[in-house]
Amino acid sequence: MQKERIIFIYPKLFTFIKTEVDLLSDNYELIYKDQNWTNKFLLPFNLIIQFFFLLFNIRKVNTILISFAGYWSFFPSLFACIFRKDVAIIVHGTDCVSFPDINYGSLRFYLMRYFIKKSYQWASIIFPVSESLVYTENTYFSNQPLKFGYTHHLKGINTPYKVIPNGLIIKNWQKKNLNKIQKTFITVMTEGQLLRKGADLIFNIAKRFPECKFYFAGINYASIKEERMPDNIFFLGRLTPKELELWYSKTQFYLQLSNFEGFGVAICEAMLCKCVPIVSRVNFLPNIVGDTGFILEKRDDSLLEKIIHQALEADLVKLMENARQRIIDNFSAENRKKILLQELKNIKTQ
Repeated sequence: MQKERIIFIYPKLFTFIKTEVDLLSDNYELIYKDQNWTNKFLLPFNLIIQFFFLLFNIRKVNTILISFAGYWSFFPSLFACIFRKDVAIIVHGTDCVSFPDINYGSLRFYLMRYFIKKSYQWASIIFPVSESLVYTENTYFSNQPLKFGYTHHLKGINTPYKVIPNGLIIKNWQKKNLNKIQKTFITVMTEGQLLRKGADLIFNIAKRFPECKFYFAGINYASIKEERMPDNIFFLGRLTPKELELWYSKTQFYLQLSNFEGFGVAICEAMLCKCVPIVSRVNFLPNIVGDTGFILEKRDDSLLEKIIHQALEADLVKLMENARQRIIDNFSAENRKKILLQELKNIKTQ
């Protein structure tokens, strides 16, 4: 039996996008064009290439699935309206927020904001990876509540939505038979995410815990402009998934002190490798952790110091086991696939 065809649009073939391709390929024949939309200088060329790609393929499908809203979602959403096709947009974070204080969010930019808004309005349905991308507010970064989500930043979006949490392929993040190194912490971020992911808090707190080791995966020391780093901070550089799994398996705690985080795939990876999570109270992070870790209520060094003391004295064996099980129970790729496939079918019945 021939599989139904579906056009799949994405900004760049990130690792989690590859996972999405794997999940969908069992049930659909995916038609996609691998374009790098992260390079703004290629935007005019990418739009022209995508226009003719859609023109050639639009009659072959009934549905277009888009990962992230942005410049790349405008033409697919428009074509879907013109040719009466269904279009679903998976939103992940940056496409739902304007956060100038930390230089984050696609909705900060007028043209991008327009493209995203029209895409949402033309869509048949929106699939946020967490409810917080629709609307959320918190006082973690500021004493005054900060509000986020596409319904807050963009008025007039009446498109129906269905939350479908991210999912991980559990077998890819098995715990290795390694002994955890005592008093070790790891976090994952790139050079451009230092402010959003709260790197400065970790730099400061490392000075108060000289007996602990703090590992940064994803960045090199050369990219840090601080004059002097504490001797107990180590930069691991860019790691492959297998290398990252090895480091997760050797460390005891995972730090995710983000000022904004649409979901938090890395924290799920770490928890599958039995890292005890310590996260900020923003967006969906506390929902991922549940009662298996520690929550930082405010962006405050002193509060973080207290939490780390509590974490070092906790029953880590139990927390580690519970952390892994929580991801298996709630955030598996199988669960995401089941919901996503069902919702794609439901579009046609609406």
